[in-house]
Amino acid sequence: MTHCAEPGEYSPTALEHVRSPRHYGPLPSFNGRARITGACGDTMEFWLRVKDDRVEEVSFITDGCGPSLASGSMAATLAAGKTVVEAAVLRQKDILEALGGLPAAVEHCALLAADTLQAACADYLRSGNGALRSTDTRPGGKESRTSAREQGIPRSRLSRIGRMIIVLSGKGGTGKSTVAVNLAAALAAAGKRVGILDADITGPAVPVMLGLERRGIANRGSNLIPAAAGEMRVISLGLLPGNPEDGPVWRGPEKRQVIGRFLEDTEWGELDFLVIDCPPGLGDEPLAIRELAGERLEAVVVTTPQRLAAEAAREVVIFCRRHGIGVRGVVENMAGFACPDCGRSTRIFRAGGGRKIADDLQVPFLGSIPLDPAVAECGDRGRLFLEHHPESPAAATFQKIADRIAAPSA
Repeated sequence: MTHCAEPGEYSPTALEHVRSPRHYGPLPSFNGRARITGACGDTMEFWLRVKDDRVEEVSFITDGCGPSLASGSMAATLAAGKTVVEAAVLRQKDILEALGGLPAAVEHCALLAADTLQAACADYLRSGNGALRSTDTRPGGKESRTSAREQGIPRSRLSRIGRMIIVLSGKGGTGKSTVAVNLAAALAAAGKRVGILDADITGPAVPVMLGLERRGIANRGSNLIPAAAGEMRVISLGLLPGNPEDGPVWRGPEKRQVIGRFLEDTEWGELDFLVIDCPPGLGDEPLAIRELAGERLEAVVVTTPQRLAAEAAREVVIFCRRHGIGVRGVVENMAGFACPDCGRSTRIFRAGGGRKIADDLQVPFLGSIPLDPAVAECGDRGRLFLEHHPESPAAATFQKIADRIAAPSA
């Protein structure tokens, strides 16, 4: 059932989009398309034409009346000129705020517009990041496609990266992102050229820990420009502005495409190391990175001393061997409490789980990092722990582990 609203219930902005909807009607050629029917019965369809990873043209149609027209028109207006990733994270709240509000009974129209726009962005990512299609609207007409290669997709820049280190853990709560960021910082402090790729699409933590949250992602044509954290270069979905609570649901194919964009289309320049922080567990992200990076990918496996975490780390090592990822070594995090006054370490959890896994599976044990409250405090405040507490036992351990990683593989 289609809902409508009286003209007097619209804000001036919403009424303008009802009377003269912008970006209305199908595009003759496009590389992103989606059609969704909402719970209210209204159907909306979006078309995107993307060039250099920006929404060059966007259009929509709807069989709904005023609220659907206003919502689709505003969603398309907000998406125009943005990168595909930025357009994909536009939410119902953004559309309603831009319209100046809609009557509560028809706010679902803004949700339908946001969902359809996101689905069109996901279709673009799945279809090859540039493949143009055109639809013959005559009966029996077929969709034609121009290949992404014919559109001039940029060549991979991975040949300019020396070594690629993927940081993995078998379960959450091991401090894996903390280890990844601080190992990258230790490599940079040793004079290495370092980049950090945050491959946690649904819960990116790296920008928060580096004080870069919601800074935005710059681009040059189809290329992404990494943010700077000291001497390090950083790319993450967490750099994008917006409310993380309103973020979209990312499925496996979309995750792979975003990771591919971050890995291959970022202007990393010459790097000695690219540190890649993956979400916990063994899913789409590490498999996508292995496929893109090839056999030169090396893994650092993070665990805590407890048996449960160590057994999960064992599965990570086995996973790496099964998929041709070399294991650089195991790091045991939160191994005792480092007293900030005397520097002595006191055991809190059962010790030695990381070393035992390394010994059992015959992979290097890189070191045990003591629990230091300053590590978490610096991460929450967006400060580099190694810069603010260089004399602490944890900082010394991070540097030793980084030195072992930087050393030539045996």
